[in-house]
Amino acid sequence: MTHPTSVPQTAPGTVWLVGAGPGDPDLLTVKAARIIARARLIVHDGLVDDAILALARPDAQLISVAKQRARHTLPQQDINALLIEQARAGHDVVRLKGGDPFIFGRGGEEVDDCRAAGVHVEVIPGISAANGAAAAAQLPLTHRDLASAVTFVAGQCKGLTEQDWSGLAGKGRTLVIYMGVATGDAIAEKLIADGLSPDTPVAVLEKGTRADMRTLRTLLTDLGPMIAREKVVSPALIVIGDVVTRAKAIDCLPTLFAQHLEPIS
Repeated sequence: MTHPTSVPQTAPGTVWLVGAGPGDPDLLTVKAARIIARARLIVHDGLVDDAILALARPDAQLISVAKQRARHTLPQQDINALLIEQARAGHDVVRLKGGDPFIFGRGGEEVDDCRAAGVHVEVIPGISAANGAAAAAQLPLTHRDLASAVTFVAGQCKGLTEQDWSGLAGKGRTLVIYMGVATGDAIAEKLIADGLSPDTPVAVLEKGTRADMRTLRTLLTDLGPMIAREKVVSPALIVIGDVVTRAKAIDCLPTLFAQHLEPIS
């Protein structure tokens, strides 16, 4: 009598959700560097520096799922499905994201789907884009004399004009806007309409922590025009509030404004 041969089951792998930090490869955490160096499969965003990807082993498979405004290599649901498929096949997967996975990185959605599929997930935090870029610009997001609260919002979202941002910026508060370069005019109009002074100091931190980083400073009413004049490109953060006056920055206040408003100190 013959017995059916059992097929050995492949043990599922782990999905490692790893923050790659704000851009400068030297700001990668020790644990993140260790996990990247041993990974055989890395699914990475477009903002991850090539020097960080170079830490991977020579035989590692690198899959780019880079996202740009209105153009995604893979939709988010397909990325989630890819992570689950590879983990179920027995592979440990490093999901490598710029900044921190849980600050506008959609890491929460990936964790939710992996959990629902029975896939084990580990999260390695990274220095966020806001923390890294602000530190590089010597811009304190909080300051005993200027700001006791800080808020992060996304400037690239559906229904921007319907968002309730009242109270997020103003005296004693700092507002940090991710993904806002393409909507600078709308952001300024919205905040001014919500009661924020047009004279509020604003900084744009372009390519934060990288060798070619720029920190540009102006007033809220000039935010959109300044982005256009200076040809600001992503990745860039917008910081709004009095703490901006403490940054090491290039003042971009046009002569027209300088004649009527006090210059930023």
